[in-house]
Amino acid sequence: MAQPRENQFSEQALREFEELTTHYPTRQAALLPTLWLAQREFGWVGEPAQAYVADLLGLPYSHVRAVVTFYPMFHQKPVGKYLLDVCTNLSCRLRGADQIVDCIRRRLGIGIDETTPDGKFTLAVAECLASCGTAPMLQLNQDRFYENLTEESTLKLIDELSQRDA
Repeated sequence: MAQPRENQFSEQALREFEELTTHYPTRQAALLPTLWLAQREFGWVGEPAQAYVADLLGLPYSHVRAVVTFYPMFHQKPVGKYLLDVCTNLSCRLRGADQIVDCIRRRLGIGIDETTPDGKFTLAVAECLASCGTAPMLQLNQDRFYENLTEESTLKLIDELSQRDA
């Protein structure tokens, strides 16, 4: 997915940006939600999008860049349509997260932080997704949890997602 040439929010996203800044004492304080908005709007937060956010908020580019590079949830390169974020913290590892990652790698033929050639899937790992009691788990597209995973249930999920576009 390419970054938009203009790196500007759509009219709807711009309205959302203006509304969200009303919840903060200064525009600059809205950096994290603005980065989330940019990632949702553009699919990732590359350098052009970071510069755009810096301009919108009146912040130095270096400040925005530092935040984007600090937080792993902001993607600095394009990700697939389906982002599979596998938790690899201690609880998940003890309950089989490494096997889940290996299962996904074998099925999709990609490594961690790689995207399938068709752009459908990206495999990533997360430090903790706060679902220790239902480990191992993964988060799909940063909004849906799949818990108590087995290799079988993971392969079924991948197959179901693959079928959606067939």
